[in-house]
Amino acid sequence: WEHRFSLTIIFHFGLCLFPLYSSEKCTKMFDYQELLHNSTFCLVPRGRRLGSFRFLEALQAACIPVILSNGWELPFSEVIDWRKAAIIGDERLLLQVPSITRSVGRDRILALRQQTQFLWDAYFSSVAKIVLTTLEIIQDRVDSLISRNRLLWNSLPGGLYALPQYSTDAAQFPFYYALLGKSPSQQFTAVIHMVTPLQSQISPVVKLIIAVAKSKFCAQIVVLWNCDKPLPPRNKWPSTSVPLTVIEGQTKTMSSRFFPHDAIITDAVLSLDEDSVLSTNEVDFAFTVWQSFPERIVGYPARSHYWDSSRSRWGYTSKWTNEYSMVLTGAAFYHRYYHYLFTHYIPASLLTMVDRIANCEDILMNFLVSAVTKQPPIKVTQKKQYKETMMTQVSSRWADPDHFAQRQSCMNAFSHWLGFMPLVHSQMRLDPVLFRDQVSILRKKYRDIERL
Repeated sequence: WEHRFSLTIIFHFGLCLFPLYSSEKCTKMFDYQELLHNSTFCLVPRGRRLGSFRFLEALQAACIPVILSNGWELPFSEVIDWRKAAIIGDERLLLQVPSITRSVGRDRILALRQQTQFLWDAYFSSVAKIVLTTLEIIQDRVDSLISRNRLLWNSLPGGLYALPQYSTDAAQFPFYYALLGKSPSQQFTAVIHMVTPLQSQISPVVKLIIAVAKSKFCAQIVVLWNCDKPLPPRNKWPSTSVPLTVIEGQTKTMSSRFFPHDAIITDAVLSLDEDSVLSTNEVDFAFTVWQSFPERIVGYPARSHYWDSSRSRWGYTSKWTNEYSMVLTGAAFYHRYYHYLFTHYIPASLLTMVDRIANCEDILMNFLVSAVTKQPPIKVTQKKQYKETMMTQVSSRWADPDHFAQRQSCMNAFSHWLGFMPLVHSQMRLDPVLFRDQVSILRKKYRDIERL
């Protein structure tokens, strides 16, 4: 550790403080990037002015900056607490730097390095993020009543994803639940997207509404009526023990299913396609899983992405494999804040594209949530008949080559917007045991089994 630190001292002082020892000679002696990434601390003395570009280089390399530039106002210091990511030294007491760094414990070193990576990724990794951060800080100054506090700016995922127009209370955002010790929502709102007429009382959507309404965690059901046919009268809808609200779509678009409707009163949202097939037990299990992962998407149908080297682009696959990186919103839980973020954060051009092709809104939601959390969604397994029924009902849609090609193009358009691929692969599946064996049935058949 001390050796790595001493190398950094030699390198930076050779570049910055001794003009007779040229940077070209330093470059020949040391690999610049390798030295940065292998160093725990990086000295950042003043350059020609108070600041130095090596400050951002150190952040990018997860090297803890040791600032030696008295009077330098660090970037965005109005909102960023730099003492959580850097060591602020005194350039007049240079010889004290080694003892200061040796006194930093391992736990704090890890915390400092993690914070450098968060700050770099959230605010400094591109010109666009630097500009956006500047504009958001100005916005907070202008409208102080809805300005973000320091917790939002200095904790993952950062101020750019915690929109103050939604709330200035960190407890209202799912990614701060664990930090604040807040308990997740105890109930959910089911939001069902309908584009086909309500044919009869035996329609799949009627069975879905009845099954969901029986869940002990269901607070209400909201139906988004985006069908071209007239809205059926109330007596055509099934009777439920929970309130059922039907919202007629003013704009019958795919992105409207993620609009932050005022009718949604719970933090947890169960997003459903009208042809989804779920039992009450499956709904209950998925919700209890979401309560442990309230910042992520938790649901049933999974898909994956891959890099197509032959075409130099991202690919999309629906093959059943051990890995997945997306959970489609045809049957998935997530926090209602993502409705607000989807509507107000994603560029209008992408929303227009989704509406024009009537496709990919579920992929775009997965991109957004993974970009925020830096984590994969959570897949819960379903009963065998659910898988078979779903695949039968939607087989014509998934088999359509144009539909599949559109989803391939969407993957690349969305990654181009973000500037990186946010999706993360996972092999974790959470499975209720009784969905896989016949213990409950056998216990009824062989009532004396416990006596054996």
